[in-house]
Amino acid sequence: MTEKYESIRVEEFQKQFLLIHAKLKSYLFRITANKRDAEDLAQDTYVKAIKNLPGFSGKATLKTWVFTIATNLAKDNFRARRRWREDTQDRCRENTQASPVKVAKMRDIVNHSPAEKYEFKEHIDYCFTCIAKTLETEQQLALILKEVCDFKISEIMEILDLSEGKVKHALAEARNTMSDIFDRRCELVNKNGACYQCSEINGFVNPKQAAREKLMQIKMYSEAQNGASKDRLLDLRAELVKSIDPLAAPGAELHAYLLERMVETVE
Repeated sequence: MTEKYESIRVEEFQKQFLLIHAKLKSYLFRITANKRDAEDLAQDTYVKAIKNLPGFSGKATLKTWVFTIATNLAKDNFRARRRWREDTQDRCRENTQASPVKVAKMRDIVNHSPAEKYEFKEHIDYCFTCIAKTLETEQQLALILKEVCDFKISEIMEILDLSEGKVKHALAEARNTMSDIFDRRCELVNKNGACYQCSEINGFVNPKQAAREKLMQIKMYSEAQNGASKDRLLDLRAELVKSIDPLAAPGAELHAYLLERMVETVE
């Protein structure tokens, strides 16, 4: 009787795991900024969950339980723990442009993948990942779980094993830091912004695209021009990021490559 019960639970788990697998991998990719690490951690999560399935009490949803396992595994990953400097994108850009091999690789990706359909919103998603990596680990995890993965505070408490006060504090600190960095760096929200990667990559991938017309289609850009608050603009970023799967978007291969270069710059 016990063996039959457990086999049914495993079958049900496998079906439910498939439903959240893509979101789980995207979550791990945002944390590690490395596609292979995300895939490996997702597989390790599955194996560990299957092994521990008899101990799943059902107090938390299966999705929360799986993300808890994945988060704990990610915390042991060097790339997930390593914080980036605010200017890491600048240093990566300089390093890449100084290497004909790396530039040629980018050109090859653009010529042989859907990257030619690159849109500004994909770069906003990519940039969100980069800036989130400047946060302390718990702040980064709390922010992504809440703003991108749509977990409730109570669920994030379970996943991170933190009190309600600590989760809310981590979220507040994360939002303040992200808002401040975007406000002083992003050219899309501040004409004095220091980061021009959006326009540069657009020019590299779609040199003939009417860039301003495309930008005007992005709500965040339009509201920024009308003086929206930093907090409001962060909400709009998160809303946009939530709608994109960084591993399945047309520019996914290009951004995965750029994030690999970012990781190299950090390490």
